[in-house]
Amino acid sequence: MANCLSIPNMKTIFETRRLYLRQLTFEDISSLSLVLSDQESMRHYPHAFSNEEVKEWIERNIKRYKNDGFGLWAVIRKVDNQFLGDCGITLQNIDGEILPEIGFHIIKEFCNMGYATEAAEACKKYAIKVLGYKSIYSYSEIGNKASQRVSSKIGMNKVKTFKKDGIEEVVYEYKTELN
Repeated sequence: MANCLSIPNMKTIFETRRLYLRQLTFEDISSLSLVLSDQESMRHYPHAFSNEEVKEWIERNIKRYKNDGFGLWAVIRKVDNQFLGDCGITLQNIDGEILPEIGFHIIKEFCNMGYATEAAEACKKYAIKVLGYKSIYSYSEIGNKASQRVSSKIGMNKVKTFKKDGIEEVVYEYKTELN
């Protein structure tokens, strides 16, 4: 089992039944590396990240917190403060439009336990209720069926596919009833 416990008293964004999401910090590099530097977990990315790239990933999200008011956050299991990965909202270029997107990366030993779905559902609600978005998106490589299952489980619908850097991507969207 991964030994990556979260540091208590960091800025919590919100809680779910089993989780809390908080801002990432540079103290999370080794824990986040367990997913972002893992070949299997990152098979839908160009490559697994080096420690320096994980540090840059966290740095980009710290800038997002300041500039956008949101980003990818650390996903922490409440019962034991276990660091599980990241999940959050970022502005992404999806087929030529800058749109709010839910993304997540969960350490593989904690996959298939509902953590990604629970965190993504909470991020969807946060994007709509707190940030005021009328629609929220998720996209992934066409072969990333696990991410697409999470999108479907949180009520998103497949709306299109597009090519990004020559790779087919699938886009899911959740619209509020007010659209």
